[in-house]
Amino acid sequence: MKNGDKTQQDKVEHTDKRDVAEVFRDRMALLIAKKGFNLSRFSKSIGIDRSALSQFLAPDSTRLPRAETLCAIARTYGVSLDWLMGLIANETFDEETAPMMDVERVNDVTGSRKIAEWHREAIGYKIRYAPSALPDLLRTEAVRNFEFNAHNTDTQLARDRQAKDQLTYSRRPESDIEVCMPIQRMEQFARGQGIWEGISVDTRHQQLDHMIELIDELYPTFRLFLYDGRAAYTAPYTLFGPLRAAVYLGNMYLVVNSVEHIRALTSHFDQLIRIAVHGPDRVASFIEQQIRELPAR
Repeated sequence: MKNGDKTQQDKVEHTDKRDVAEVFRDRMALLIAKKGFNLSRFSKSIGIDRSALSQFLAPDSTRLPRAETLCAIARTYGVSLDWLMGLIANETFDEETAPMMDVERVNDVTGSRKIAEWHREAIGYKIRYAPSALPDLLRTEAVRNFEFNAHNTDTQLARDRQAKDQLTYSRRPESDIEVCMPIQRMEQFARGQGIWEGISVDTRHQQLDHMIELIDELYPTFRLFLYDGRAAYTAPYTLFGPLRAAVYLGNMYLVVNSVEHIRALTSHFDQLIRIAVHGPDRVASFIEQQIRELPAR
């Protein structure tokens, strides 16, 4: 072992290993976000298997890479071992570093492309999604047309492509998606209220049937939670694993790259799941109840 590596090991041994591992995971998440890589591409860049990298990044893991792997990470991404292991607080990055927060201005077409790009980059990570209406991948074409009938053909095609891309993504065996939405929103849709005022009973019925089919098909890699909207509020946002979060603001996304802020949003999402009235095992039954209460077709 080289003298520098021995010194580094001595420092780590005098620090609680669990704390070191947690900081290491945070610093790795920041590096991965900086490059915009998925786990496979990042692991290849430092010469280890993706499965090994996943073990190092697993929540509550205390495993750390060998000294040569740590050196490869530091050398490849221009950081010091002290920063990587949490022995110093700050590190100077080059000009390519992703800002802690950024604004991505989009329209319906470019927004759909950007969401698809972020999903591709996050393959292998858990996606957590709080939608602004119904989840995109669960919508029928008829409901999308009703919701976006004021837009042009390009917009409708982009929305259709976005829904299909997300559905294709959710069917990948390695996908892991959680969605949280208020139970009142589902009730509003079933009753044709709010933004769905004027939508036909047939369209509502078909949409609810479609949701039940997909929820059953995609479980357990796709899990829908319904919480009481009177007990908590959330703006629409998506967590792309530890890489980034995107808060939807209409014609723009507030893109969050900071590990600290991503953690805060993750904690908020965890709270929505904790207060869920219906979990993935009960959502289909709740939707069936909404169907039974629909007017005769």
